[in-house]
Amino acid sequence: MSETPVLIADHGAVRLITVNRPDKLNALNAQTLDALLVAFEAAEAAPEVRCVVLTGAGTKAFVAGADISQMNTLTPVQGRDFSLRGQKLMRRIEKMPKPVIGMINGFALGGGLELAMSCHLRIAADTAKVGQPEVNLGLIPGFGGTQRLLRLAGRAATLELCLAGAPIDAARARELGIVNRVVAAAELETETMKLAGQLAASAPLALRGVLDCVNVGGECGIEEGLEYETAQFGLMFSTADMREGTAAFLERRKPSFSGQ
Repeated sequence: MSETPVLIADHGAVRLITVNRPDKLNALNAQTLDALLVAFEAAEAAPEVRCVVLTGAGTKAFVAGADISQMNTLTPVQGRDFSLRGQKLMRRIEKMPKPVIGMINGFALGGGLELAMSCHLRIAADTAKVGQPEVNLGLIPGFGGTQRLLRLAGRAATLELCLAGAPIDAARARELGIVNRVVAAAELETETMKLAGQLAASAPLALRGVLDCVNVGGECGIEEGLEYETAQFGLMFSTADMREGTAAFLERRKPSFSGQ
């Protein structure tokens, strides 16, 4: 069993966070959830990190689900606490002010799909499978699966995946809007890091503004969302990056953003 449930490696301004329990198909136990929370808090606090990529160790699984061996003995109160622990992490990722890309290299089932859906973007290998199979265990999704899947894929797809409990392939997940892109497994890391590098080179405050607007707008009415967007748009005019970006455009050169 791995002694380090989460691995961290920096590739320039991109931080790669890897769930490191390949012997358990990267299943999420309490220790791993806590380690991931610490990892994402550190990534947000590090000014040199501009984009985060999240994946699973090995070739079989992104995250195959929550750790059933740990869940099997939980009391109702402990089960609720385990759900809250997972939801705290997922919400933390979702509200990150830096882009987070889920690199889905294999099975993303149950808690694994919930983890992937908390990322801002998802790129899946063509061999990956995703699903919410909790009903087969006499359970329901507990880390936000019913809510994020509903928002990503709609009511019909959410009910199909959660009621039937059967996984779907990456192509079907792309059709439903659960993942953004599907690439050949051999090209997954290259394509994901290419996108991450592109985002890392963009204006950090502008990226944060987009993330904030989408998070707020997704939970409120259109008028409130538009008002929030206008306020964020105005704030961009106080940034050095906005001056640099517009000057670079007019001067026909590549901008160099400082995050200021």
